[in-house]
Amino acid sequence: MKVLILGSGVVGVTSAYYLARQGHEVTVVDRQEAPAMETSYGNAGQVSFGFSSPWAAPGIPQKAVKWMFQEHAPLKIQPKMDPAMARFMMQMFNNCTADRYAVNKERMVRVAEYSRHCIDTLRADTGIRYEDRQRGLLQLFRHDYQVEAVAKDMKVLEQCGVRHDLLDAEQVKAVEPALNRVPGKFVGGLHLPDDQTGDCHLFTNRLADYCRDQLGVEFRFGVTIERIKRSAGRVESVVTSAGELTADAYVVCLGSFSPMLVKDLDIRLPIYPVKGYSLTIPVVDDGGAPQSTVMDETFKVAISRFDDRIRVGGTAELASYDLSLLEKRRATISMVVKDVFPEGGDMARAEFWTGLRPMTPDSTPIIGGTKYDNLWLNTGHGTLGWTMSCGSGQLLADLMGGRRPGIDPLGLDVARYAA
Repeated sequence: MKVLILGSGVVGVTSAYYLARQGHEVTVVDRQEAPAMETSYGNAGQVSFGFSSPWAAPGIPQKAVKWMFQEHAPLKIQPKMDPAMARFMMQMFNNCTADRYAVNKERMVRVAEYSRHCIDTLRADTGIRYEDRQRGLLQLFRHDYQVEAVAKDMKVLEQCGVRHDLLDAEQVKAVEPALNRVPGKFVGGLHLPDDQTGDCHLFTNRLADYCRDQLGVEFRFGVTIERIKRSAGRVESVVTSAGELTADAYVVCLGSFSPMLVKDLDIRLPIYPVKGYSLTIPVVDDGGAPQSTVMDETFKVAISRFDDRIRVGGTAELASYDLSLLEKRRATISMVVKDVFPEGGDMARAEFWTGLRPMTPDSTPIIGGTKYDNLWLNTGHGTLGWTMSCGSGQLLADLMGGRRPGIDPLGLDVARYAA
C-alpha cells in the first residue's frame, strides 16, 4: 500500500517507521526543511510513560482562576477573542470530574506503557542513539498535600502495572544526588524507574535517516500542504505547493495544525495549541546537574539531562498560534532550574525556545480511522508526543494493515467526540 504521511514531527516519523517496516511504500511531506523543526524540536526531553496524566483533573477550574494572579503559575491564559479557545476550555473543564479523569488516565497510560515497549524495541532494532538515558523520572513534591494527592494516580499506575515508588525527603536525594545541595526544598517524590530521557529532535532525525536509508521512506521537505481533495467518501489527493500528491492511504500527523486541514472534510478535531517554553543549558558541574528527569510538581516544570546539556521545559499558555518568546515565561522556568539545580548549568548561555503542543480536551491522542476509509489520524498528543509516539505509530500501522493491534484501540479514535 502506498501511504502519504502529512507531517515530519516525531509522530509523523515514527508512523513512517512502523508502516515501512510492515512493507508499505511511505512518503512523508512537510513544510519545513528537515524533520522535527516545530513542536518536536525543543521539548522537555522526557519520555514519561508513568507520568501520563490528563491535564483535565478535579480541581483544575478553581486552580486556573488562582493561577491567573500568580507570577510563576504553570498555566497562563492570554485573553483573546478566540471562539476556539473558549470552546476548548469549556470542553476541558467538562473533563475535570473524577469519573472522566479515571477514564482518560487509563487511556493515556494504556498508550504510554505500550509505547515504552515499542521504543525499547525500536532502539534495539535500529541501534540509534539520541543522548538517551534509561534512569527514570522523579516527580518532586514541595508540600505534604501533594504527597497525599498522588495516591489516586498511584492506584491507576498499580492497575496498569507501572512500576513506581513513593519516596521521602532523604530517598529523593539518593535518586538525584544533586538535590543534596538544596536541602529542605522537597518533602518527597514519586519515582518512576522505567521512564526515560533524551533529545527528541535528535531521535526524530536519526530515525528519519534510518527510515530513508534502510526502509526506503521518501521525505519531501519544503512542501506546503494546502488542502485535501475528496471524492465519493474517499480522499482523492493532497494539494500541495509541489502539486497534487496521491496515495492509497493518507495519515494526518500535523499536531496543532491538524484541525485546519480536515475541517473542510467535515471532521471536527477538538485540538488546541497549548504553548510551551524550554531552555537548553550547557552543563558546567556534573555533580550539580540532574542525572535523569525531575518534574517539579508545584510549577509543572521538567528538568532533563542530556549528555552535556540540561533541558528545562514548562508553562502551559493558551495564546492561539502566537510563537513570540515572552521573557516573563522564561523567568518562570529559569527560576525553577536555578532553585533546584543552582550549580548545574551556565544560564548565561541558555537557548530559549517555544512550541505549540496539540492538546485535546481529554489529553488523550487521536489515533485511528475516520469516516473516509483511506484517511487516518495520529495527532493530538499534547505534551506527550514523544512519550506516546512509538506506541501510537505501531498501533496505527497495525490498524491500517488490518493486523491485530498490541493494545485495545477502544476510545482512542475521533469517534469518541461524536456525542
